[in-house]
Amino acid sequence: MASESIVVFAQFQSAVDEGFWHRFSSLKLNKLGIDDSPIPVTGFYAPCSHPQVSNHLTLLAESLPSESNEQSSTAATSGGNRNRCPVPGILYNTNTIESFHALDKKSLLKAEAKKIWDDIHTGKAVEDSAVLSRFLLISFADLKKWTFHYWFAFPALVLDPPATLVDLRRASQYFSLEEAKSVSAVCNEWRKSSLTADVPFFLVCIDPNSLATVKHIKDWETCQSDGNKLLFGFYDPCHLPNNPGWPLRNFLALISVRWNLKSVRFLCYRENRGFADLELSLVGEALITVPQGRAAKTGNGLGWRDHQCLPNAVGWEQNKGRQVSRCICLAKSMDPTRLAVSAADLNLKLMRWRALPSLNLNALSSMKCLLLGAGTLGCQVARMLMAWGVRKITLVDNGRVAMSNPLRQSLYTLDDCLNGGEYKATAAVKSLGRIFPAVDAEGVVMAIPMPGHPVPSQEEDNVLEDCRRLHDLVDSHDAVFLLTDTRESRWLPTLLCANTNKITITAALGFDSFLVMRHGAGPFSSNDERQRLGCYFCNDVVAPIDSTANRTLDQQCTVTRPGLAPIASALAVELLVGILHHPQGIFADGELANSSNSGSSEQPLGVLPHQIRGSLSQFSQMTLVGHSSNSCTACSSTNHAKPRYLHSRISKGMVFSLGGVPIEWITNPVGISKDGKMERARFEVNTMTKSTLEIPKDSHSSDKRKTSWSLHKLEKLIHSKVVSEYRERGMEFTIQAINHPTYLEDLTGLTELMKSASSFKLDWDDDDDDDCIEI
Repeated sequence: MASESIVVFAQFQSAVDEGFWHRFSSLKLNKLGIDDSPIPVTGFYAPCSHPQVSNHLTLLAESLPSESNEQSSTAATSGGNRNRCPVPGILYNTNTIESFHALDKKSLLKAEAKKIWDDIHTGKAVEDSAVLSRFLLISFADLKKWTFHYWFAFPALVLDPPATLVDLRRASQYFSLEEAKSVSAVCNEWRKSSLTADVPFFLVCIDPNSLATVKHIKDWETCQSDGNKLLFGFYDPCHLPNNPGWPLRNFLALISVRWNLKSVRFLCYRENRGFADLELSLVGEALITVPQGRAAKTGNGLGWRDHQCLPNAVGWEQNKGRQVSRCICLAKSMDPTRLAVSAADLNLKLMRWRALPSLNLNALSSMKCLLLGAGTLGCQVARMLMAWGVRKITLVDNGRVAMSNPLRQSLYTLDDCLNGGEYKATAAVKSLGRIFPAVDAEGVVMAIPMPGHPVPSQEEDNVLEDCRRLHDLVDSHDAVFLLTDTRESRWLPTLLCANTNKITITAALGFDSFLVMRHGAGPFSSNDERQRLGCYFCNDVVAPIDSTANRTLDQQCTVTRPGLAPIASALAVELLVGILHHPQGIFADGELANSSNSGSSEQPLGVLPHQIRGSLSQFSQMTLVGHSSNSCTACSSTNHAKPRYLHSRISKGMVFSLGGVPIEWITNPVGISKDGKMERARFEVNTMTKSTLEIPKDSHSSDKRKTSWSLHKLEKLIHSKVVSEYRERGMEFTIQAINHPTYLEDLTGLTELMKSASSFKLDWDDDDDDDCIEI
């Protein structure tokens, strides 16, 4: 160049990989939430490697810190990558677009420039020269639309007065042939070494014999020798032939402050196909004038060497020649299924920002749910489960879609009703896939075997196969919803769930009322002495029978108010979510709303009730608790009653309950008084295998006595109950229960209870408030 001119630097250009925005979205949703604290990031760049294209400072997925590590991402990036020279940066992300536009960009830029200024004066920039290219990024992420607004700044200290360019030419024109050969060789070695490949600022020293060496800039003093040529080299991302790249600006500031040089010869190092290209690289000389105006103002004559004298800064990136932010929308380029998954998870992840930080999305997404019934309730429950993030849903139903179904059963359309109607289980799965492509849904067309519906001998094998298949389905899922429209169709699933201790939730509809309840843990699930919560059948005194025979049309159809099913379905799914987030899970006690001991203040989702009964006619809802019954036809098991004391006046014919089994005195107890009643005595059950009951000595009786029991009555204490019988006899028991529903009543003692109910008598002792009897 013939005359001096002001150095014009080519500004850094940015490039953001889509992976960065995807990673940032995950970080924002899963960890950061509404926290808008600055985030350390790492950018990457390399020397220009094409004569017509500049390299960009690029942000990749690994530019961000991991979700489990709050430290800078720099530590996570591997060093020594020649194509990825790491540069530290800071990201300011706002929570609203208004906040993004309102950011004080001048102050933010000045703050980052001050960090560079401090690094220069403290010597950090000499030890780690990458800090000279520090950058700033501000952004707003609209995660509903997958749109990202952002703006880069590459802070550069303003030389005042500006540096002047004395000379700028191709490096091949500046060096002799010997020097060029030696410089190319040592630069290639520098770039090849894993220790220096990503060090962007360096020194090139050429001795009088044209031998070149490349050193760290901290070794500047060792290069001071007469006859040596010294060049300050840097990786130049710019391809322009008449302009050095942006990193030189702060490099000149460092040279001026650190070594107080007035003339600086520099090498803009560029490459071609991974090797030094001296035809593309530039060598220039710049003159730096000490900013006298600032020196005079401070009065100390130090100029830039005064740490307190912070220069002005520039560096906001231009967008097509204008000082405006950029915007990118990834929705169009994303796979529709992936986009659907991200959108579906958005609401759940937003819950964790403020309302529910403890929400366990992994527990929900890994839950396998079995829905027995794909009608009004089944359709609603399936959709609610997907809304909560459940991805594995199996629907069981053997019905077909009828013309009356689509209006109330939300997964079906008119097309599903044509040609006799498609199977509900099949149509529901297709509909779920259209609503949310990422759902893993399966439809099973099968009937559920039911008590009271006798099986002809020729069909017994098929029914047994259905029983086994239902057993396998229950066994392979984590939670089971009983959503069928008859009482007896819930019996076998209830038994199977009690046997395997599965989370079980029942929803049942009346015309304007509903019941939603969670079944208690199975009888063999724990040694906890607390009484289990009951199942759907625990309050019944009769076994389930055929409820479909001899019914009018309005009884055959599920005639309910249309608003009832969505309410019950939503509550059923909320019960599941509550169980999953309760520390005791399926063993959690039943809690009552507005109860002082409900524990709602301790659990993030509030109370976890056992039963919810609602009425639309009253627009009311109440929570109830019912414990398991030892005479239940679905979940009872062998109960070896522990010794207990019964305090009461008793007489012949009295019926009382021991371990849930009705027991009747069939002989007059010895030692009765004149009025025909026995004196107050203390009875202890010591054995359940003999036909006598010991009456230990008590304050009201002078010696031990015995009273006889009939063996028939005593056997009620020791025979097996339903779950125990199922475990012992398997499908043989199931067929017997299906063909002979009264068998369940005989097995559990309900038959005896109903026979003796009319003769139940109690004579309470008004004097003694602590008298008690177990009923």
